[in-house]
Amino acid sequence: MELQRWLEQATEAATRAGHLIRGAWVRGGTDVRYKGRFNPVTEVDLESQRLIREILLTYNPSHDFLGEEGAPRESGSEFQWIVDPLDGTKNFAHSYPHFCVSIALSYQDKVVVGVVHDPMRGETFSALRGGGAFLDGTAISVSSTEEMERALLVTGFAAATAVDYRIFQSFDEACEGVRRDGSAALNLCYLACGRLDGYFQRNLSPWDIAAGTLLVEEAGGMVTDYTGGRFRLDGKQLLASNVHLHGEMVRRMSAF
Repeated sequence: MELQRWLEQATEAATRAGHLIRGAWVRGGTDVRYKGRFNPVTEVDLESQRLIREILLTYNPSHDFLGEEGAPRESGSEFQWIVDPLDGTKNFAHSYPHFCVSIALSYQDKVVVGVVHDPMRGETFSALRGGGAFLDGTAISVSSTEEMERALLVTGFAAATAVDYRIFQSFDEACEGVRRDGSAALNLCYLACGRLDGYFQRNLSPWDIAAGTLLVEEAGGMVTDYTGGRFRLDGKQLLASNVHLHGEMVRRMSAF
């Protein structure tokens, strides 16, 4: 497989979409409408996905495409691009500068390429299956934090879903702090480069986490469901951390 070529294509698409998003930010944002009560979408989400889709399918006309906005392309290809054109739409809509573009390529339902671009900080995270994880071309790895009380964790609450605040409280009382900043893709990137030590969340969609979970795994971290079992993109449970903390995080989850 031509993983390096696909990585370059994903990076091109992510950075061009990031330029579009940053331009809209500088101009003062865009109109917001709602797909659900707490689930906004902006014209920039739609423009970003159109741009990414055009770039990737022009290079790879036989590939399938799954994006957050709009109907998927499903032809039965073994290759599928999985795209969040603007992860952190609520943040963008409220002028909170924490959002990104996330692009992954799966082959036979296994993610093999991942790119996440942060247009506000100008950071690009990337990973290839079996090839390591990188931030702007420099290799990254998860943290070496061994004790929960020294850990900085992150979580999120999916739009319009029930939240079990007992889980949040359990971890918040055990660690240095639990952040909630509204971008699953960036949360996973920050875990991959050691800025965060662990991440837990329910009810995520494949486009939220496809690229980021590959980054964590290639950076030496662990990604499972809440029981410590095999992680699935459509499994609706994500538990990720460095290798030292994962067992304790699974044990804490078992109480719920």
